[in-house]
Amino acid sequence: MRKTATDILVKVDTRGAYADLLMDQALGGAGLDHRDRALLSELVYGTLRWRGRLDAELRARISRPLEKTDPFLRNLLRLSLYQLQFLDRIPDYAVINEAVELAKSRGHVRFGAFVNAVLRSALRDRSELVGPDPKAASSVAIADYWSHPVWLVDKWREMFDAEETIALLKANNEPAPLVLRTNRLKETSEDLINLFHREGIDAFQAPWSPQGVILQSRSPVSLLPGLTAGRFQVQSEASQLVAHLLSPQPGERVLDACAAPGGKTTHIAELMGDEGVVMATDKSDAGLKKIIENVQRLGLRAIETLAADFDKPLPSVLQKTFDRILVDAPCAGLGTLRSHPEIKWQRGQQDIERLERLQRRILGRAATLLKAGGVLVYSTCTLTHEENEDVVQNFLAGHPDFVLDNAADYLPVQARSMAHGRYFLALPHRHNTDGFFAARMRKMN
Repeated sequence: MRKTATDILVKVDTRGAYADLLMDQALGGAGLDHRDRALLSELVYGTLRWRGRLDAELRARISRPLEKTDPFLRNLLRLSLYQLQFLDRIPDYAVINEAVELAKSRGHVRFGAFVNAVLRSALRDRSELVGPDPKAASSVAIADYWSHPVWLVDKWREMFDAEETIALLKANNEPAPLVLRTNRLKETSEDLINLFHREGIDAFQAPWSPQGVILQSRSPVSLLPGLTAGRFQVQSEASQLVAHLLSPQPGERVLDACAAPGGKTTHIAELMGDEGVVMATDKSDAGLKKIIENVQRLGLRAIETLAADFDKPLPSVLQKTFDRILVDAPCAGLGTLRSHPEIKWQRGQQDIERLERLQRRILGRAATLLKAGGVLVYSTCTLTHEENEDVVQNFLAGHPDFVLDNAADYLPVQARSMAHGRYFLALPHRHNTDGFFAARMRKMN
């Protein structure tokens, strides 16, 4: 189990791989019971969430640079230290002994001695940590304690006050709930909740999305009742609100320009009563395949798929104009750290700048396909001004025929407090959702 977890962490660390995909591969044929599956998930995601604090501890106990340590040993130390500091189900001596044996399996006894010395030193000096003063502490101290990169702490300290920055960092280290979107063409969220209750699964209505259902379940999604019958789609609650901003109507032509894996695409079709055309485009063949799978499972007919890269010249079939367009742009994903903690260790300021340029190009090209009087929604699952407000303001400055609508006027009643000025802004520490941003713009006649 711990070797599997360490192998996953190594691939995330050295290849920039995504933990959820590696977890799916590891769990697919392992034949693990629910307790072992839960432990593997806890070890991998817990270590990734708290890697910053763990690394600060390790750097204080290793003479060589941590980055130059053998990747397997480095991640074995992180995982073992996470167990010692955050978990209490396994005795400390057992954690250390197993770590030593795994280190020895790398082919040299000295690896085991090295791991033993580091972990026993940490255990011997273990004491309760005190959080840094939000107002007085340096970004480095805050980053180490709350396990985020320094550049990101600096960025969020510019965006939020001291207490709110800490609240955001703290929220990012909590596991995200499992949220489903009820297929409104088949039933209500109350019907879906009742189905889960009959199966002994604790489920309740999401507070912000009228179709949202939150599950308190450790069961794999593939085993949930109603999945194959198309009664729901897995989709985060904040993401569910974006289609409401678009407010698609039956019979319209709607474009989802960066559609995979199809959560928002299928939601748009449901809001239209499955009447009209929803053109779902993506540059990835695998992404288009995933959209088609979800469309077929949910029983939708209005959705068409097309391979298209909005950073390149578009295929001629897209020269027709659309009533509404959604650009859910590629982004840094910094609003999804609860589900994808590895992202904070894989991104940097250079990625923000690169993505901002890409987002501007995609948004500008998509806008050329919109009818006069049509609606254009730009959304991301990240929390930086550069990728959010700056992209929208740059677009509006270069397109005087577009105006910015007030997001609150189009959100469900219960979610209107999530408006931030004229934008939509969901925050993990305020709303217990992913971090999400969206702007609704209208092309004047």
